[in-house]
Amino acid sequence: MPRRTARTALDRLRTPRRFPKFLGAASICALIAALLSPLTQAAAADSTAALAANDYCGGQCSDILPPGQNGNATLAQILLNQAFGIQPDHAEDQLGPYNNLASGAATLTDAKINDFFNDASFGVASDQVASTTAPGGRTDVTIVRDKKTGVPHITGTTRYGTEYGAGYAAAQDRLWLMDVFRHVGRGQLTSFAGGAPSNQGLEQEFWRNAPYTEADLQTQIDNAIANNGTRGQQALGDANAYIDGINAYIDASDSGRYFPGEYVLTGHKDSITNAGTIDHFKITDLVALASVIGSLFGSGGGGEVNNAISLLAAQSKYGVTEGTKVWESFRERNDPEAVLTVHNGESFPYASKPDTAQGEALPDAGSVTQEPLVYDRTGSAATATATSTSATAAATTLTSAKRGMSNALVVSGKYTASGHPIAVFGPQTGYFAPQLLMLQEIQGPGLSARGASFAGLSMYVELGRGQDYSWSATTSGQDIIDTYAVELCQDDYHYLYHGTCTAMDKVERTNSWKPTTADSTAAGSYRMQVYRTKYGPVEYRATVGGKKVAYTTLRSSYMHEADSIIGFQMLNDPDYVKSPGTFQSAVQHINYTFNWFYADSSHTAYYNSGDNPVRATGVDAEFPVRAQAAYEWQNWDPTTNTASYTPPSAHPNSIDQDYYISWNNKQAKDYTTAPWGDGSVHRGNLLEDRVKKLVAAGGVTRSSLTKAMADAALADLRAEDVLPKLLKVINSSTVTDTTAAAAVTKLSDWVTAGAKRKETSAGSKAYANADAIRILDAWWPLLVKAEFQPGLGTDLYTAFSNNLPIDESPSAAHGPTGAHAGSSFQYGWWSYVDKDIRAVLGESVQGGLSQKYCGSGSLSACRDTLISTLKTAAGLTAAQVYPGDDQCSAGDQWCADSIVQRTLGGIKHGKITWQNRPTYQQVVEYTSHR
Repeated sequence: MPRRTARTALDRLRTPRRFPKFLGAASICALIAALLSPLTQAAAADSTAALAANDYCGGQCSDILPPGQNGNATLAQILLNQAFGIQPDHAEDQLGPYNNLASGAATLTDAKINDFFNDASFGVASDQVASTTAPGGRTDVTIVRDKKTGVPHITGTTRYGTEYGAGYAAAQDRLWLMDVFRHVGRGQLTSFAGGAPSNQGLEQEFWRNAPYTEADLQTQIDNAIANNGTRGQQALGDANAYIDGINAYIDASDSGRYFPGEYVLTGHKDSITNAGTIDHFKITDLVALASVIGSLFGSGGGGEVNNAISLLAAQSKYGVTEGTKVWESFRERNDPEAVLTVHNGESFPYASKPDTAQGEALPDAGSVTQEPLVYDRTGSAATATATSTSATAAATTLTSAKRGMSNALVVSGKYTASGHPIAVFGPQTGYFAPQLLMLQEIQGPGLSARGASFAGLSMYVELGRGQDYSWSATTSGQDIIDTYAVELCQDDYHYLYHGTCTAMDKVERTNSWKPTTADSTAAGSYRMQVYRTKYGPVEYRATVGGKKVAYTTLRSSYMHEADSIIGFQMLNDPDYVKSPGTFQSAVQHINYTFNWFYADSSHTAYYNSGDNPVRATGVDAEFPVRAQAAYEWQNWDPTTNTASYTPPSAHPNSIDQDYYISWNNKQAKDYTTAPWGDGSVHRGNLLEDRVKKLVAAGGVTRSSLTKAMADAALADLRAEDVLPKLLKVINSSTVTDTTAAAAVTKLSDWVTAGAKRKETSAGSKAYANADAIRILDAWWPLLVKAEFQPGLGTDLYTAFSNNLPIDESPSAAHGPTGAHAGSSFQYGWWSYVDKDIRAVLGESVQGGLSQKYCGSGSLSACRDTLISTLKTAAGLTAAQVYPGDDQCSAGDQWCADSIVQRTLGGIKHGKITWQNRPTYQQVVEYTSHR
């Protein structure tokens, strides 16, 4: 077997000394030719080492993370890419294999897995070493990069050197992106990168959730270290070494003029004189970065004000008793038909409906107004586009329907061909260029792991593998955010806290921008302003019983963005994680809301993390509550925002269940999550049905489990799980209308073919069953409205739509990256349609809606409604269904669904075919254990 060793730094191009005002293709060619100076030589080292003795996966661990490892590009490389599509080394070499699984999964075997994934074994075979770097000239760490993917394999002989190397490697691969997101976390992106509407929306979305001052960021570090003993001190040392490595690369790339070209294009560096600075990183930057990631993927809850508005609408239409019943049936807090991750019947009660609610603070009808975030707009910040962007950002922030994404398929060794557990899992974090995540291997004292980490937070591997175990996560969404109604006093900026009139704390950010080469958005500026209380930031204002209140949101992880570092440190420590139990103990230290999965050679495990506050008796987590001592979290200390939390045993957890699936579905019986939609049809069913079938047959292999994931990734949830029932209603009598009959035939043929959104052949950019897909895409919103609005009324239908979106097809603009985001079918009314249609058909329904809506319960009237809307949908052209956007022309169905790597820097990549699967993904099967 080949020996494994370490490697050198990527080839780098110098930043040009001249940057003309106008760059045509010819001038770019001339410029590039002039720029190609001798490459900076990395320190050479002969670090050949024996095959990693600490790798127990037997060559059966694989992973993938598109588009590629290299997320940095010099100005010369950016210009080549923009003009000719030329990619820097390793910028997109994982995009093709990732894309090809959509067409290649059908013939997948274990031997072919690494045609679509990377070999995730520890180390690098000696004949695959591309380069070896001694960062900063240090002798206690090397960074080896492999020829195939350019992934850094960091090996240190001291803890400091190892973490220094991790920081240096992170900056080599993601410096610009790290800089972007430390500014996002501080609400200062537009001043740094330009005033494009997307930049405005990004900084507004995250700063509203985490409006921290620099002192707040430092306090969080101090508290995390102080509360975690020796491990806290080690985390501080690791973070400081990591930052030293980042800054060493900044200095080296600045003096050598091979820093990311975006610094020139955004005006931070001068291409002629090299004037300007790239600011060094500091430890508070890591907290700012963590606040963005935690807010985006690990903060379940919110939405209490929207819940209150829809409850009031239901009560207004039906009366208090019946209206509450209707509301609860749509809320599906504990639906008996919901797919579960822990499916053995064990109950984990959390955030359940109290017998008698206490302290509820429902707003007076029509009194709710959203608290403004943006003030004093000038220039391009005052345009209609800018204000619309702000509205979208606010809605995204305040909803409970957060796009957490990610999936997991884990099978016990009892049901596999080898007798060893198998896992296929990973996070769906959207698609960016460069990617938010980055791959690395890190080996040093107390550290032994390979996998993915968020750029700028890669002092530890956050999702990946250790020596004899792998782990991954999905977003869980349980409610750790509560809304409090603080009664105002004196004026709109003072509130009662335990009977004392207390001033709100105002935090502000003023941002301004001007056009740059990278962003031509006209000059503009605005001021962001948040009022904070002891109960969190103000999000809405209203009256309750005629008294003026401010609605605030209190998140258990607010002011605790740094706390999870201890859990990740433990996951990377081979002396800590040695079993399912120690794995569960490690992830208990992660305060964000995630589902964690584990596999080694003999065992599997699951644990749901997050600081779940213990609420006062009678408090209903679904609605705003009065800001009074009687209704606060138990033992809540507003100074530190700490409280009593539910014990680990109360969190959904399991060891060695026959199989686990997760796609952001309900965790366990009686465990209520904040988002709506945990009903009879959920995208988790796409995994559940396939994995359950595999387990029943036995002999599961890595390839068969991967195929199950890949098959679900191309499935249209509506077509697979709901459309057959709709067609059953329509076909309850002969369809005589020719237009409707033709549509029914196309839809039926599609269901028979498997209900996939799949190309006719690899690279065809055209779907099989394209007409059926177009018809369903057009029909779904029409049929939902016609089915439910007449019975609910316009106001309640609209209110429920604000709680749970109607649809989330691949071509819809949704999620953290808008359209072309891959992740689909997380939120929608599929369960409502399913339950209602089954009720109309007279079939058994557990946890059904409070009444029948389609045709008011009449099968013939329901059929008429479905046929009428189907005819309308069938008559819509592709251009009407897929109207086009900045990526696609109108009518291009494949393009409308396609995945786009959203540019966060200067390098662009081509579109890939739609797949609903993790961005970073592992396929693992361990053969032995320590």
